Amino acid sequence: MNFELTEDQEMVRDTFARFLDEHSSMARVRAAMPSGFDADLWKGLAELGALLIRVPEDAGGLGLGLFDAALLMEDAGRTLVSGPLAEALVTARLIALFGGDLDRIVSGETVATLAFRDVAVEPVQWVAGGLVAEAVVARMGDEIILVSVPAEARVAEDNLASTPMAEIDLSAHPRVTLASGPEALALFAAGIEEWKLLIAAGLAGIGREALKLAAAYACERHQFGQPIGTFQGISHPLADLLCDIDGGRFLVWKAIRDLHDGEARAGAAVSIAAWWNADACARTVAQALHTFGGYGLTTEYDIFLFNLRAKAWPLVLGDPQRLIEEAGRRLYAGEAAALPDAGPCPIDFDLGDDARALAAEIDAFFAANVTPEMREKFHYSWEGYNPELNRKLAAQNLLYLGLPKDVGGRGLSAYAKIAAMDAFEHQGYNNPAANVAQMVALIIHRFGTDELKADVLPQIMSGEVICSLGYSEPGSGSDVFAAQCRATPDGNGWRIDGTKMFTSGANLASYVLMLCRTNPDVAKHKGLTMFIVPLKADGVTIQPVHTFQDERTNITFYDGVKIPDSWRLGEVDGGVRTMSASLELEHGGGFAKYQRKMLEAAETLCGEVRHHGKPLIEDASAQVRLARTTANVWASELLIYRATWVIAEKKPNLAYGPMAKMFSSEKFLSDARDLIDLTAPVSLSKRTGAAAEINMFYRHAQGSTIYGGTSEVHRSMIAERGLGLPRTRA
Repeated sequence: MNFELTEDQEMVRDTFARFLDEHSSMARVRAAMPSGFDADLWKGLAELGALLIRVPEDAGGLGLGLFDAALLMEDAGRTLVSGPLAEALVTARLIALFGGDLDRIVSGETVATLAFRDVAVEPVQWVAGGLVAEAVVARMGDEIILVSVPAEARVAEDNLASTPMAEIDLSAHPRVTLASGPEALALFAAGIEEWKLLIAAGLAGIGREALKLAAAYACERHQFGQPIGTFQGISHPLADLLCDIDGGRFLVWKAIRDLHDGEARAGAAVSIAAWWNADACARTVAQALHTFGGYGLTTEYDIFLFNLRAKAWPLVLGDPQRLIEEAGRRLYAGEAAALPDAGPCPIDFDLGDDARALAAEIDAFFAANVTPEMREKFHYSWEGYNPELNRKLAAQNLLYLGLPKDVGGRGLSAYAKIAAMDAFEHQGYNNPAANVAQMVALIIHRFGTDELKADVLPQIMSGEVICSLGYSEPGSGSDVFAAQCRATPDGNGWRIDGTKMFTSGANLASYVLMLCRTNPDVAKHKGLTMFIVPLKADGVTIQPVHTFQDERTNITFYDGVKIPDSWRLGEVDGGVRTMSASLELEHGGGFAKYQRKMLEAAETLCGEVRHHGKPLIEDASAQVRLARTTANVWASELLIYRATWVIAEKKPNLAYGPMAKMFSSEKFLSDARDLIDLTAPVSLSKRTGAAAEINMFYRHAQGSTIYGGTSEVHRSMIAERGLGLPRTRA
C-alpha cells in the first residue's frame, strides 16, 4: 500500500505549485475576469510543459500518467486557474494520438478544447474555453473532427463564474477529420472519461482550499469574546466536509489505479469519482462561504470565487446527477465504457501478499473448524461468542492478531490486520471479546505484576477466558477521564466502589479492565488508576441491559470489591499512561467491512425483490442508490487505508483515524436507512437470508456513531487536528 508520491512527482508538483501560487494568485484570477482567461498564465504553463503532460513521448510529449495530470489539476483547482486546463490536457493528447499538429497548441499560442456531444446530433453546444479556443476537437457521427472556430464566432456572454465558455455552432465552421471508425470513437470517448477525472481532481483542489480559507477565517473572526471556530456549529460541518473532500480526492486516485490495473469496475469508478467531487465540492464551498457569514457574500473576500468555480467547472458537461446514474448502469446494467490508458500510477491500495496469505489461512481455518450450527449463532456483538471456537483460534494463533510478537502475537503489519478483519467479516464472524482481551493482555504484559503475568495472562492467551472493559460510567459516556468509580487503599490492597455502564460481555467474561478514580484532588485525567478485577469477586453485580440490536450489554455494580495491590496495572494515578499502551493496537478503524457486507446483501435482495414484474436491481433508481452506497463504501475504505498507512509508515497523522471512524459510521447509518427503504417491505422481516441481514444492519448501524467515541467527539478532533481550528465547544 502506498499513498506517497515519487520524488520526481513531488518535484514536478512543487514546480507547478510555486508557479501557480505566483501566476494564479487571487489577484490574477480577479484580473482575468470577466473573460476568465489569463493569456500570460497560459503561456507560462505551456513553457513549463503542462500541456505536454499527457502527450505520448513518441509525439514529442512528456508521456506522463493520468495521475500526474490529476496532481496538476488539484493545484489548478486550488488556485482557480483561469483557462480550460483540463480540456486542453485531454485535447492535446487526443490530437497527438490522431497524428495531428500540436506545435501551436502545446506552445500556448493556440488554445484547443473539446466538445462533449456528437455534433451530428447537437451541432450547437456550450464549449468550455470556447470563448478563447481557436480549435475544438469533437465527434461528428463516426468521425473525430477538428473544428477551426473564427474569433467572430466566439461570442462572450455573462456567465455564473466568468469562465471562458461559449455557445458555438460547431457545424458552421471549417473542420478537418482527424480519424474515423470505431477505434477513433473509442479514443475520443476515453478522452471524455479522462476529462471527468481531471475535473474531479480540480474540484478536490477547490474544496480543500475553500476549507482552508474557512478555517483560517474561523480562527480570526471573534464573536462573544472567542474565535467562532470554537463553536461546534461552525467547526463540525467543516470537519464533515474535510472527510468528503479527502474521500473524493482518493476516489480519483482509486479510479486511476483501477484503470492502471484493468479492474472490471474501473468505468464505474470514473463515474463515481466525477459525481462525488462535483457534489462534495459544491457543498463544501457553500459551507465555507457560510462560515464567513455576510462577508462571504461580498466581493471583498475570495471565497465567492471558489463557490462559483465549483459549479462552473463540472456543469459544462451537464447535470452531475447523470454521472451517478451512469455509475449505476455501469455497475448493474452491464454498460461498457471506453477507458483511457492511465499510464504509471505510484498510488497502490493493495494490502500485499502476506495479507492475502493470512486471509486464506483464516478461510481454511473456518472451513475445517466451524460447523453450520456454529454459524447459525454468529453475531456481530458479544452474543456471537463461542468458547470452543475462541480456544481453537488461540491454538492457531489467530485470535489476537493485533498483538506484537513479544506479547505472543504474530506481529502482523497494519495491512495484514485489515485483511484479517475482512476475512473474518467474509465468514460472518465478529469477535469483540478478542479485541478487548488482546488489549488487556497487552496492558498486563506491559504493566502487570509477575502475579498477573503468571496467573491471568496465560488464561487470556490460551483463549480460556475473555475480558470486559470498564471505562464508561452512567454520567460520563465518552469522557472516560470523568470516571467517578472509586478505588481507595485498603490494607495491602484496594476497595472498589461504583458503577460502570456498557460493560459488554461482563456476563461472559472472567475479568474486567477498570479505570478508577484514586485521587479526586487533582485534574480529572491525573487522578486515575487502572486495575484488573475478577468479575466473580464478592461485591460485583452484573445487571443485563438489552438493546434493540439483538445484543446484551451490562451495567456492573461494585460494592466494596476488594483486590490486592498486585492487581493494579501501572502507577497509582498513572491510569492514562497505562491506557495509552492500547495505542500499540491502533489501526485505521472504521466500519467499511460492515458497509461492504450490507451492500452485498442489498444487491442480493434487489435481485430477489420484484418491481413491476422485474427484479428491482433492473430499476434505474435502485441502481443509483446502490451506486451511491458503493461510493460510500469505497470512500470509507480509502479513508481507512490512509489512516492505516500513516500509522504503518509513521507519517504525520492529522486525525486520520477519527476521520475514518466518523465518516464510515455516518455513511453506514445513512445507507442502512436508505437500503432498508429500498428493499421494503421484505426488509422489515427477519427472514433468513439477505432480508434478515439488511434488517440487522439497520439496527446495528444505529450504534456505530456512538460507541468507540461519538461522531461529535471525532468531529472536534478532526476540526482541531485536520483543519487547525481551536478547541471546540457546543
